[in-house]
Amino acid sequence: MSDVTNNSKFLVGIYDDDDVVLHAVKEVKTAGVRIHEVYTPFPIHGLDVALGHPRTRLGIAAFLFGLSGTITALTLTAYTESFDWPMIVGGKDSYSPIVYVPVIFELTVLFCALGMVGTFLVSNGLGPTVKPLMYDLRTTDNKFAMAIDLSKNSLGEGDIERILKNSGAAEVNIKQF
Repeated sequence: MSDVTNNSKFLVGIYDDDDVVLHAVKEVKTAGVRIHEVYTPFPIHGLDVALGHPRTRLGIAAFLFGLSGTITALTLTAYTESFDWPMIVGGKDSYSPIVYVPVIFELTVLFCALGMVGTFLVSNGLGPTVKPLMYDLRTTDNKFAMAIDLSKNSLGEGDIERILKNSGAAEVNIKQF
């Protein structure tokens, strides 16, 4: 979303089937057209590979958020038991990390979940003040849209429209932002 400038002109191919759009991506890229993005109502297995997206690093982010939650929980329990509110039972300190497994687990999950929500919002450029770009409203229901930024392609509008129709597009529209 952030790489779309004002007055960008897009050619949008609308497809009816997920298999057709997956094969169309390969055909359009083979023809030398640079695809901006493909919008679908549900995930299509292999589409990210066909588009050439790099492997996601969200697993690393999730691990780091979970690790920070675990470290925070261990620090919290150690501080609480040692300094803030030590419990002495039978003349002995009762601190043992195994007693606090539920606290450690819950903070790990909480930090991971909140961190991943924040990562999702930031990486997708979403927020309360952002107006999303809608190439076709039907992509939220049952259609698949392939958006092609005309300013980033060397082929002309007519050539790209012909390529999209030959690849199985039910319709081709022009969208300007």
